[in-house]
Amino acid sequence: MAEIVVSDGSWTFDGERLRIVPGSGKDVHELRKVLGELVIPLQAIAGAAFEPARKGGHLRLRLRKGADPLTEAVAGGLGAPADPYRLAVPKDRTGAAEYLADEIRDSLQIWQTPSGPCDDFLLPGPAVPVSASAGDGVVSFDGERVRIEWTLFAKSVKGSAGPQEFPLADLAGVEWKPQSGLGYGSLRFRLKGAGPGGPPENDPRCLSWGVQRFGGTTALVAAAVLARLPRETKEPLPLPSPAAARHGTPDDHDVLIRRLTELGELHRSGVLTDEEFRTAKRAVLRRLS
Repeated sequence: MAEIVVSDGSWTFDGERLRIVPGSGKDVHELRKVLGELVIPLQAIAGAAFEPARKGGHLRLRLRKGADPLTEAVAGGLGAPADPYRLAVPKDRTGAAEYLADEIRDSLQIWQTPSGPCDDFLLPGPAVPVSASAGDGVVSFDGERVRIEWTLFAKSVKGSAGPQEFPLADLAGVEWKPQSGLGYGSLRFRLKGAGPGGPPENDPRCLSWGVQRFGGTTALVAAAVLARLPRETKEPLPLPSPAAARHGTPDDHDVLIRRLTELGELHRSGVLTDEEFRTAKRAVLRRLS
């Protein structure tokens, strides 16, 4: 078991799943608080790394393409502090962050987890009903239909069109973009058989904002819709069974031996407590056996 608990949140990894819980302080972004706890299977993870900085650094998780509706919906546009797969780490906890990242990477190697795209989502996406308010409207999704109601900030073309409602069956896709420079952030719903639409501030199928960087929790609405849209049916790639993975290879054995050595060094240097060292050592010895 590897764990790090800081004011920004906690990450706990047991060798097969990573549990992410956001912090509750005022500096933790609203999107992460609303999204809540995430449990990510190892099969959904492509990699992990600790990125050092002057005052500590960040622990970052990289997911396989197609594994997570939120990651797909934001397409790289969700940065700090809203990104749930990024943890701010203070300077006195960098050793624990490096150790957790190493544990994830070692498990990916030992279990021979595929790193290519997924044919279906491995994470469920945000729970419904979900709603968000940003810029010129309020959007909600109950699992079956999307509804947009306009605020006083909406342009007359949207106000004249009135509230919009789109059944899930009529949607061809959803697009989310953060606010950037002088441009608008937007959450646009693409309807089957309809054209691409105009500028975000004039399109009745689109919520737009010009001040909030990430539009509050609009990305969660986009992810919830995307998670429930049908995907192409493909034969999934076979994953190695736990029984087969436990037999390991000579390379896997060497990785585990190196891990035991590193654990001892981290314990002697004070990075790991006695209990953390005993727990991690037991986990490695179980893999060796």
